[in-house]
Amino acid sequence: MDKIMDHWKAHLNSERCKGCGLCVAFCPKKALALGSRLNLKGYYPPEMADNSQCTGCGFCAMMCPDLAIEIHKEPAR
Repeated sequence: MDKIMDHWKAHLNSERCKGCGLCVAFCPKKALALGSRLNLKGYYPPEMADNSQCTGCGFCAMMCPDLAIEIHKEPAR
């Protein structure tokens, strides 16, 4: 029997972000990358580079000085 796994996802509030890159630097699985689109403040907020790599560790949210990241568990389908 296959084990059904829950998935984690980092929800990014791009308008709160100032593009410091700490979340990207501290992601142990490199699930985040700096984005290519500017937010309204003129910064490049991060984007999910590979959501399948997110383990839900929360390092990105802990390191974010702008409190722009939340980690949520998404049930398997």
